[in-house]
Amino acid sequence: MALDSLISHAAAALGDAAVATSARDVLPLLSRAQEQLTYAIDEAMAAAVLEEGTSLRQAGQLANLSENAVGPRLARTARLMPYATAEGRVTRTSVERARYDAETGRPAPAPNHPIEPLRFRRRRDT
Repeated sequence: MALDSLISHAAAALGDAAVATSARDVLPLLSRAQEQLTYAIDEAMAAAVLEEGTSLRQAGQLANLSENAVGPRLARTARLMPYATAEGRVTRTSVERARYDAETGRPAPAPNHPIEPLRFRRRRDT
């Protein structure tokens, strides 16, 4: 989905939340907006590293994310998923390959492994 479309969907969900009459009605709308904004941030980071030459570290800083969070999030984007490692990360080498393929007009390779969605995992049981 295009970046402007993701932003529009998030804005629509926020607009719906603004007129909701109860917290119970607002929560799913805010959650949907957050999901769309997360996808938009990921796609914007992918565009920044591919089209504008932004480093993975710079993209993370601009999005207020740690450098370690950038690789897995980029691996979920449409443009960089084919370049993700088997561990579900996009690395500097992956970005260099994607840039080279884009410059030479080569199609992206077919992804040979599924990318799992990011999930919360507890560090320890308490």
